[in-house]
Amino acid sequence: MSFALIANLLGFAVLLYGLNYLQRKGKTLSRLVLVGVVGGSLFGLLLQLTSSSPELIKATIDWVNVVGNGYVSLLKMIIMPLILISMISAVVKLEKSASLGKISGLTIGVLLFTTLISALIGIFVAYGFDLSIEGLVQGSRETARLALIESRAGQVSDISIPQLLVSFIPANPFADLTGARSTSMIAVVIFGILIGIAALKVCAENEKLAKPIHTAVDTAQALIMRLVKMVMALTPYGILALMTKVVSTSDAADIMKLLSFIVASYVAIFLMFVVHGFLVSLVGVSPKTYFQKIWPVLTFAFTSRSSAATIPLNVEAQITKLNVPPAIANLSASFGATIGQNGCAGIYPAMLAVMVAPSVGIDPMSISFIVSLVSIVIISSFGIAGVGGGATFAALIVLPVMGLPIEIVALLISIEPLIDMARTALNVSGAMTAGTITSRLLKRKQGALTEPQKQVEGSTI
Repeated sequence: MSFALIANLLGFAVLLYGLNYLQRKGKTLSRLVLVGVVGGSLFGLLLQLTSSSPELIKATIDWVNVVGNGYVSLLKMIIMPLILISMISAVVKLEKSASLGKISGLTIGVLLFTTLISALIGIFVAYGFDLSIEGLVQGSRETARLALIESRAGQVSDISIPQLLVSFIPANPFADLTGARSTSMIAVVIFGILIGIAALKVCAENEKLAKPIHTAVDTAQALIMRLVKMVMALTPYGILALMTKVVSTSDAADIMKLLSFIVASYVAIFLMFVVHGFLVSLVGVSPKTYFQKIWPVLTFAFTSRSSAATIPLNVEAQITKLNVPPAIANLSASFGATIGQNGCAGIYPAMLAVMVAPSVGIDPMSISFIVSLVSIVIISSFGIAGVGGGATFAALIVLPVMGLPIEIVALLISIEPLIDMARTALNVSGAMTAGTITSRLLKRKQGALTEPQKQVEGSTI
């Protein structure tokens, strides 16, 4: 281990200690997350400017990843148990199991509606910025990516909507709890709902079992939520490490080469955030307050690039910050990570389609093209859950169906991580927007917070 590497790691350790000191002083989670973002960004930039070789940066990041990837792994560890227990608890606490269908339908409807809007924004922003595939250079890295994408495109085209729907059914719930399939998350949601409905029926048929069932469910939920809070306390450290990696490994040359697409993508994503704020305002929620409360969740989504890993933070924020009932919070967070993703399934494939359409003689502003593209984007937003791979697979579904070439997906590999961060944050915001709107439209709000909940929501972690 070289002296330079030791110096880098000591610098990172000092930042970790600084965060711990602020945490012990009782600083809010939002402020600690902000410190983590700023500290990680500055430290990552410092690594780029002072490190003598790429190998030194890589060696440093390998150690930094112990914190960053370790935190992400802890979040992934609690995703499936959280979804299962929370869904069982939410259904058991419902007055009528029939109301679950209303909640699910409205939540998915909001997700698909926002995906429709995001696709339209992607179309008009790409056209407004006059984006095209001309001038994009295909290097060795892009060529390798294209070969991989073409091999996977065949897998995507073989999946039909009926097959996708069948894959949601939890044939082996124990395998799905391990995340064995790309549709495991939805399968676990369905399994939890079925267990909850069965528990409701048992309670109605045998009153003696009602109290033990509710006690067991409440105990299991209390344990899993305590575990979630324990992991959440590590959020600032995880974000510090993740931001260090993002900034230190960014390639300025690649970013400048495709700056127009980056700017256009962020403009589209920003406009969609504005739409989210407008939609929640229609149900009586202040957009400013809304984004202030979900900011730590969006920050983690931005740095981790994982909608699934953000689910525990998503659910916790909806329940304790936005006053959304557990049933709606869990459904919107789970569905939002797999269905109707505004960034990955909406904006991204729509922008790519507009960029490549002129290359095959199609007018991207024709009504028939826009209607077809938006319709396919909405349908494919279900398909992402079936094949995995986020925005790339959304594009692999949309472009071939529209008769468009898929090479552009590979040509944008250089800047994919940078844009994917903002897309993931938008996906998570879309899920939380769906939960908030569903809660207000159905007039289902959490009761008064208990004292422990108020402490979590207040100034300390």
